[in-house]
Amino acid sequence: MQKLFFIQESANEYHARARNGEFMSSHLLADFRESPALYHKKILGRIEEPESPAFTLGRAAHCLILEGRHAFDRDYLIADGPINPRTGEPYGAKSKAYSEWAASQNREVVSGGDFNFLLKLQTGVRLHPAASELLTDGVAEGVVRGDYHGVPCQIRMDWYSSRAGLVDLKTCDSLRWFEADTRRYGYLYQLAFYRAIIRRATGGNVPVHLIAVEKNEPFSAGVWRLTDEVLDLAEVVNLAALERFRACRASGVWPTGYEDVRIIDSL
Repeated sequence: MQKLFFIQESANEYHARARNGEFMSSHLLADFRESPALYHKKILGRIEEPESPAFTLGRAAHCLILEGRHAFDRDYLIADGPINPRTGEPYGAKSKAYSEWAASQNREVVSGGDFNFLLKLQTGVRLHPAASELLTDGVAEGVVRGDYHGVPCQIRMDWYSSRAGLVDLKTCDSLRWFEADTRRYGYLYQLAFYRAIIRRATGGNVPVHLIAVEKNEPFSAGVWRLTDEVLDLAEVVNLAALERFRACRASGVWPTGYEDVRIIDSL
């Protein structure tokens, strides 16, 4: 197992170093591609980004599936919260009693129902022979940093092994539409960015796979291999965005991208 080119650190530290503008991440580069002004306001802290319940559950799923139950129990508490003595049922998650209780815990809280959902996701991935093989040996959440096209960049890999290369885990509503999701949500640009940062650290391209698992019955999983050709095309777009980023950084001008008049000439 090759471990020397990446480090492991807490998610909070990793994300903090992106949010303050120290390093470019794939998500911030996506924001910049959408609008330089959006990127700039985010790193200045002018846009509040509260963590959604879906995002929190997604992080928990990654922990359970990729790092295992021991790591999950280290970081998460499975509980439904304090019991309302009048009803004999747990207080609602939006209640003051629940909020105060959750704030007093030293781990993130996952309800029993949500944990059963996570187990179904884990089972779906583990029952897929190719997905299970990709995750046989490797390291989760490895961080790589380096200069890329004159910009300090960082990535946090879902999974890496010297045998399988880079593996990214996604959840989806339906495997039937997942290939469209890879384009809709910018996964190809994300993974092209990851591959480039790994290449800067190792000297060569690595295989890139996506594992997707459905968030509803039958919780099926699928595996996709991304070709070098499609990643090369996505990398051209990323490089152009980084070139524009360097120009914005030098000039101090962060346009919205919609300054010019646009034309609508068809129905």
